[in-house]
Amino acid sequence: MMWIKICGIRDVETATEVAQLSPDAVGLNFYPKTPRAVASETAAEIVTSLPHGLEPVGLFVNRTAESIHEICRRCTLRTIQLHGDEPPDELAKLRGFCEDYRIIRAYRLGPEGFSALAEYLDRCRELGVELSACLIDAHVKGKYGGSGRTVAWDVLRKQYDRERWPPMILAGGLHPDNVAEAIRAVSPWGVDVASGVESTPGQKEISLVERFIAAARTAFESVD
Repeated sequence: MMWIKICGIRDVETATEVAQLSPDAVGLNFYPKTPRAVASETAAEIVTSLPHGLEPVGLFVNRTAESIHEICRRCTLRTIQLHGDEPPDELAKLRGFCEDYRIIRAYRLGPEGFSALAEYLDRCRELGVELSACLIDAHVKGKYGGSGRTVAWDVLRKQYDRERWPPMILAGGLHPDNVAEAIRAVSPWGVDVASGVESTPGQKEISLVERFIAAARTAFESVD
């Protein structure tokens, strides 16, 4: 499987240019404390502009299930990426609002390893919440993603329980010059990039997006 997401799209023009490069998904960031934040009105326009088959993903940090559902309703979003400290009970509430939601849980990998993630996923199973994927990012104090810091690829490859846990999306410090190496080292289900294809924070550089997608596709084909 090969899944490539370009995260932090903020306007229709950039969304159109990125869409022409045929990633699998684009991310719309609703966390206000980031240069990649997008207003819900603009996000709705972006979603409408996307071609069929290109998946829009709403990224949220520590919002209530009610707030997330309302934004998703306004923007016609069905895939949700949670980057904060949302407990499994909030995920269950989201599923209560809409059974069709696809939920991606982000986990920031630090020195403690995967013990907290294992407990979290066990609780999700107890509540009947099936996650679509887990996105693994680097743990950087005070940040919920977009730090540009890479994950410990060797730890990730050895310790991520692919048999019991959801499909793995690799994030954290990826860019056109290292994404192929990362894919070969980790063999993830998908990859996610934000800062690694930007000229300045929040501003996508289309040539970098094009190089990233090409390198990722080539690498995915070589490990299949």
